[in-house]
Amino acid sequence: MIRVALAEDQELVRTGFKLLLDSEDDIVVVGEAANGGAAVALAREEKPDVLLMDIQMPLVDGLTATKLIVGDPDLDGVRVVMLTTFAADAKLFAALRAGASGYLVKDAEPHELLHGVRVVARGDGLLSASVTRRVIESFADTTATDAPDIDGLTDRETEVLGLVARGLSNAEIAGRLSMSPATAKTHVNRTMTKLGARDRAQLVIFAYETGLVVPTPR
Repeated sequence: MIRVALAEDQELVRTGFKLLLDSEDDIVVVGEAANGGAAVALAREEKPDVLLMDIQMPLVDGLTATKLIVGDPDLDGVRVVMLTTFAADAKLFAALRAGASGYLVKDAEPHELLHGVRVVARGDGLLSASVTRRVIESFADTTATDAPDIDGLTDRETEVLGLVARGLSNAEIAGRLSMSPATAKTHVNRTMTKLGARDRAQLVIFAYETGLVVPTPR
């Protein structure tokens, strides 16, 4: 079972998400919180696989809560997915940079929400490269001074990082580089370990921040 926690200050939205998630055979909602402080406490108590976190909440917002959760070694297995009303939210980039595994727009279709929970639960990031590019163009310098150092990557790992940032799956990377999907997965995992990335979502962010992948002019 995928254990999910909900952090959302609007009770109606929370209830709708809970009803949808609990209707699935492989998902169970283990707790709810109405603000970021309560979300952190809930994460520490229940250690859910996935925590759906609203960005804008009273008292303690979702960004602050995400930083606290991601920075807690005891909560390493908790994956945070940001909930936002609109993708162009300035706090969204900061949350992704802090270690959120992706985001969902609140008016997403039910199947998109369920798919997102399952994707993140299995350890993948919930990010499209095109949306990430727009977020970075709007709210971040792609050559950020605190970007990770990628000099320690092998040539192959650097190549794989660039392909991850362009949205390719392990199978697509394998086909592009003439290797097995298992080998591609190994390269991705080694790259995450070397860069200290929690998942593919952070790899995408890092690739843009270091300038390895440059946003194309619109």
